[in-house]
Order: sequence, then C-alpha cells, then structure tokens
Amino acid sequence: MLHFRPGSQVWQLITLLSVTGEFPFRSIRMLGKERVLKALVTKLTMPQTIQNPQTETEMTCRLLTVTGRSSSKTVRLYKAALPILEWVHPAAYQYYMDTFWNHRFPGDSAHRERNHRVSETVMLCMRAGIETRPYLLPHLQNGGRFSVIPEGSSFYLARDIKKIGQAEMNKTMFTRMVGAIFSHGSCYAVYNTRAAAMKWSGMGEFKALHNLTEVGRLNAGTDQISSAVLFGESGEIALKTLLESDKSRRLEFRFDSIYHHIYFMPMDVCGMRQLSILSVPDWKEKLLDLLFEPEVRSFDKGFFEYDACVDGVYILSHLDGDIARLIRFREGIRDQTGRFEILCFPHQTDFLREYLGRMVNIKTIDMEAVEAELGLETPF
Repeated sequence: MLHFRPGSQVWQLITLLSVTGEFPFRSIRMLGKERVLKALVTKLTMPQTIQNPQTETEMTCRLLTVTGRSSSKTVRLYKAALPILEWVHPAAYQYYMDTFWNHRFPGDSAHRERNHRVSETVMLCMRAGIETRPYLLPHLQNGGRFSVIPEGSSFYLARDIKKIGQAEMNKTMFTRMVGAIFSHGSCYAVYNTRAAAMKWSGMGEFKALHNLTEVGRLNAGTDQISSAVLFGESGEIALKTLLESDKSRRLEFRFDSIYHHIYFMPMDVCGMRQLSILSVPDWKEKLLDLLFEPEVRSFDKGFFEYDACVDGVYILSHLDGDIARLIRFREGIRDQTGRFEILCFPHQTDFLREYLGRMVNIKTIDMEAVEAELGLETPF
C-alpha cells in the first residue's frame, strides 16, 4: 500500500500533474533521484492501493499512464485516478478539468512539446521552493492597481495570465514565454529553450513584454520589467543562444535588447540552486555586497559593463547567470587594454571559457559559501 502524504514522491508527481497535465518521462530526474523516480512511475502504471492518511480514504487503480516513444514519451494521469486530485487540494480537480479539456489531450506534437516546456519549468520552480499551484495563488485581475500577488516567490503560468481577459494580450502574448516569476516586488518573464538555442520572435516577444508589464503593474506594483529567466539543458545551450543572438540584424529585437537582464539556469540541481538565490529579497545587491567592498564597485557607472575594479583588474560577477550582461561585457572589452576577470560558479566555467576565450581570467566560488551567506538551506 502506498501512502499519499504531503511531500512524498507520489504526492509530488500527482501535484505536478494537477498543474501541468503531463510531463516528459526523460525529465523525471528534476524531481529527485532518476532511477528511483523512474521505477516509481513504472510501478504507478499498474494497479496500486493508495491511502490518504489524513482521511484514511483508500483507492485502488492505476495512477499513471505513459505514452509515446523516446524523447516524446509523456506521463499523464490515468482517467480512473482523477479523483485523487481532490486529495491534493479541493480546487485541484476542477482546475485540471477546466485546463486540460476534461482530460482529453490533443495528440499533436506541438501541444505536447509546449506542455513539456511548461512542466519542466514547474518542476524546477517546485524544487526551488517557488509556489506553482494555480489553485493556491490569487487570481490576477485587470480592473485597477491592487496588491494581488503575494510578497514571496510565485510562478504564474502563461495560460493563467491570459485568463485575465485582455483581448490584445490574448492575440499577441506568449509565443514562447511559459510564464512569469514574481518575487519580492520583481517580475521575471520565464522561457524554457530545452535542448535548442532560443529563437526569439522579435516583435512578438516585445509585445509579450509590454503586456506582462501591464499585468505586473496592476497586480504587483512592478512598473517596469527588464529581466527574464531562461532555462536550458546545459551551458552549451546558453553559448548557442548567445551566438545565435550575435547573428541578429535587427538589434532592437535581439533578446538582450528586449530584456536587459537574462538569467540562464541549467535544468539541473545547479539551476535549481541558482533559482533559489533569485528568490532571496534584494538578492543582486546582497551578492555584490558579499563579493566586493563599496570603494571598488562600479555601481553601473563604468564606461563598460563590470562590477568592480580591484588592483587594476576589471571584474564581472556571473554568479547570477546573466548572459545579457555577459554579451555587453565581451563587447565592452574587445577594444580595451587591461586585465579582466569573471567570477562564477564551477558549473559555469566551461561555457564561459568557450565564449570569452583567453582574454578573461576566470575564478570560481563555491555555491555552498554563497548560499550560507544568503541564509539559504538547500534541500538538493
């Protein structure tokens, strides 16, 4: 018999499906130990007796179904198991049925691909402690400026943002955006490029940013949004995205022109830990204060992009994974003479070396040290 306790692996899987409808079998590692979770998913495709310890209710049925092949393999709830959504939350069942066509999923690859992008993003946010459950989050509105969004960190899915009813938004928004993270007065558009370099839709993404800014203004008091979070499978994807951006002929529609800051986070434990840092109030200033004394900092007043100058060495911190700043840093030092340095986490080293070559010295700092200074307890 399996016990459906909050926080258990079965609870996490069903909670995830209550939000995303399906998830890619190959990405199950984002929820924990891959071997253990794959075995659990396989087990749940066969009849099991499950008990809710809080109510002592039991049900016996298959919980999951797995369809597709190879990278398109997808995990969904088995139809007879849908009542278990009531165990997750009283509103979870209705949200699921309203969102996923009464449990009738389109069979085309485009819908599945979109759902997988969203699901992977929700997995990462869940592990980083960001609230992702739409039925627990306040509904967004467009009737005036109200403090709707909680002070902490929350992730609103693109499809739920669209429900607030702005006709122009529904026409233009979210061609690639999967949602938005609101955290302590800031808002970040969220993208998931998976295993391919991010290809931006130019004017479409510019309009998406404009409309998201209006949503933030009316619901969170954020008058300006200049940042995005970009998930990808590895640092190589970040590098490819940077190089793809260099090819753009319309500079105003380059991704680093639409968003002044783009925080790349790999879809693994390191990315989850970076995401946890982003959820700390005033995290950027706290990081820079941790690294540099006030008298050596640039405070964004330098003649090119850098954070501090120590003994004649110009230093940029890449602990935030901001690849938009990285582009500006590289462009700024091309015609400069002097010594340059990047501070980063160990997992960022390879792609930084490939992108910057030998003109920049790279120094690393352990994530554990940064997390300890920020008061983070990482459960990964």
